Amino acid sequence: MENIVLKDQVCLTIPMDRDMELVAAKTGSVLAELNHFNEEQTEEIQLAIIETCINAFEHSQSEDRTVIIKYIVKADELECKITDHGVGFTPEDQHNSISKRQEIHSEMRKRGWGLEITKTLMDEFDIESSENGTTVSFIKRMAS
Repeated sequence: MENIVLKDQVCLTIPMDRDMELVAAKTGSVLAELNHFNEEQTEEIQLAIIETCINAFEHSQSEDRTVIIKYIVKADELECKITDHGVGFTPEDQHNSISKRQEIHSEMRKRGWGLEITKTLMDEFDIESSENGTTVSFIKRMAS
């Protein structure tokens, strides 16, 4: 007999306004808790969502000023796809940004590490970007 895994999706569109990333994070938290992720993993999911949304708010230059978050819930993982309709960026842009941050005085290095933090916290991480926008996707698997 074959296991059938049903997946559910939740989509949320938020304006690029103050604290709206918290709405997105709370939604992710509720979905993680309903799927029995442990507290630490739930907090990591929340942090990844917050960091990615703030990054979109600050850097996308999106004319519609919205971010779309798609949560895909599977039996043992939660996938998030966070999309803006901004100007996009290239891998070189991201590399140059990291290099510049490393040169800045230590007081200033507290900001600008959102994507790196997310990459570290999640089990899978991907960025697709073009002149029509950027989608950051990440997956967190349930701890065994």
